[in-house]
Amino acid sequence: MPDLLIELFSEEIPARMQARAAADLQKLVTNGLVEAGLTYAGARAFHTPRRLTLAVSDLTAQSKATVEERKGPATDAPEKALQGFLRATGLSKDDLEVRDAGKKQAYFAVIRKDGRKAADIIADVLDQTVRNFPWPKSMRWGNGSLKWVRPLHSILCILTTEEGAEVVPATIEGFETTNHTRGHRFHAPDEFSVTSFEDYEAKLKRAKVVLNAEERADAIWSEATSQAFANGLEVVEDKGLLAEVSGLVEWPVVLMGTIDAEFLSLPAEVLQTSMKEHQKFFSVRDAKSGQIVRFVTVANVETADNGATILAGNQKVLSARLADAKFFWENDLREAKAGMTAWTDALSNVTFHNKLGSQADRITRIEALARELAPVTGADAEEAVHAARVAKADLSSEMVYEFPELQGLMGRYYSEQAGLSSAIAAACQEHYSPLGPSDDVPNAPVSVTVALADKLDTLTGFWAIDEKPTGSKDPFALRRAALGVIRLILENNLTVSLTDVFASADGRADAANLLSFFHDRLKTYLRDQGIRHDIIDACIAMEGNDDLNLLVKRARALAETLATDDGENLIQGFKRANNILSQAEQKDGVEYSFGADVKFAESDSEKALFAALDRADEVIKPAMATQDFGTAMAAMAKLRGPIDAFFTDVKINADSEIIRRNRLNLLNRIRATCGAVADLTKIEG
Repeated sequence: MPDLLIELFSEEIPARMQARAAADLQKLVTNGLVEAGLTYAGARAFHTPRRLTLAVSDLTAQSKATVEERKGPATDAPEKALQGFLRATGLSKDDLEVRDAGKKQAYFAVIRKDGRKAADIIADVLDQTVRNFPWPKSMRWGNGSLKWVRPLHSILCILTTEEGAEVVPATIEGFETTNHTRGHRFHAPDEFSVTSFEDYEAKLKRAKVVLNAEERADAIWSEATSQAFANGLEVVEDKGLLAEVSGLVEWPVVLMGTIDAEFLSLPAEVLQTSMKEHQKFFSVRDAKSGQIVRFVTVANVETADNGATILAGNQKVLSARLADAKFFWENDLREAKAGMTAWTDALSNVTFHNKLGSQADRITRIEALARELAPVTGADAEEAVHAARVAKADLSSEMVYEFPELQGLMGRYYSEQAGLSSAIAAACQEHYSPLGPSDDVPNAPVSVTVALADKLDTLTGFWAIDEKPTGSKDPFALRRAALGVIRLILENNLTVSLTDVFASADGRADAANLLSFFHDRLKTYLRDQGIRHDIIDACIAMEGNDDLNLLVKRARALAETLATDDGENLIQGFKRANNILSQAEQKDGVEYSFGADVKFAESDSEKALFAALDRADEVIKPAMATQDFGTAMAAMAKLRGPIDAFFTDVKINADSEIIRRNRLNLLNRIRATCGAVADLTKIEG
């Protein structure tokens, strides 16, 4: 069975597009082959800055012949119906068969298709793939009409069997397929032919091209860390940068350079960000001090001077970039030491949202919320308000204007320079957190207070102007903000009435709708922790569901209870009691909600259920008062046995109306006792 090799060779493909493009090439080609009747054993896609490559192994040599039967119109149908059927099948009337079809006769078409050679199918699939490739951005060049991300130079397409390799003949927008490719742009620019994927990969490596992106990344990281270790240093890990840099070079050459001493006093994060964003350099730090002291760059070429000229040029450009950063830093320090008032005043000229005012307006709201939340979080109210006032001051700084990703972090540095407390400085950095499900949650009271106030102001504000997430659209990241509030509350064990906070934050917001949004986010959060949605619904139905911490404690306790045999079987007993009671109340037009008296109990199991309910109430009521849901639900689960025995021994609809009413009232006690911990009617199964 032949192996297929395709290479699309072009000018440099942007690093951010390469991996997706390789995956698209594999998907488009393999899907096309399968749809045309070919099968294969495996497929692998590769990418370098100048090429997309696909290797398909054990491809069938040709598609199978097929026979398809189609029933057409009746023989007495109008001529138009027959002509339409002929056009659809591509046959003539003489090719059709007449057969019995129920009470009438009808035309039948037998469509036979011969198998096609793999090369013919590949040529068609490749043509469609190249012409319709889904680049995010593409261009035309020269006089051709083909659109590609960068000018395409050649298309390699071969089938390899035990007898040898052959080019799959195809012409696509003027490009004729070949068995030739080229190596490194500078080290091995001449063409060479290949006979298989193994031959292709080996010859590329000899031509200074590492085909596998993971291999390039591993080589970069290994050499960079080795050079750093030899100098008693360590490379700052950055997987995103590593992936990007491995997409910039075909033959990685790792070089370590120095940073001018005048820039070493800059904060480590400033150095790291500047080098990453402007130069694609890795930062190298002193493990003891954490200070960035050197950099690693990755060249795409080996030089006679071992990269000395490349490093000299890079260091010159880097010094110019860092001189800008140093200028921003020194200017910002002067403003910070002056109290940052000019920065906070400037925020009145920065629009947050045209319906929600300026950043300064928003800060005023966050301050008010911080004061209200401080007793809940245990923060000093004045310190929390001060932190809220300066938390976003760094948005006006020159450094954050240049590097927006440093917002918050620079706020911490500037607050420290302004002589503010460490708690306020930390809040400036941490109030944006958590930014995602894996981000750390702050636990310092002032940081937690401002983080909550910031996110709750965002949510209530956008709810007030009816800018809610819809479907997959969430332009203001409100789902992320809600998850942040949930994690801040739960991971810091806070008791917060969200309804009260919504009212004080922005009374225009639809509190019920916003609380429902939080409940939906909470379901997603808890589902990832293994808690079923129906369990959460059973707890949401209870009073106090705007206290998320209380709600989650109840849900976790219920989940643990239902994981036991007693808990699972209790649900069935509860539902049986509830169904019988509900039907009787609907039929009789009365509510059996009081009056169950043990003196009317006739059987031992009936008396035992009275006693069990008394014991459960004695435990559940005080446990619920102290939010000890585990104890309350354990007591509820113990009712499983008495309830099962009761239903086994007792007929609810007794001949005596007094006994019947008493037993229905007893069922109400079951519903009330179990319903004190959660709405068990919401539990499925």
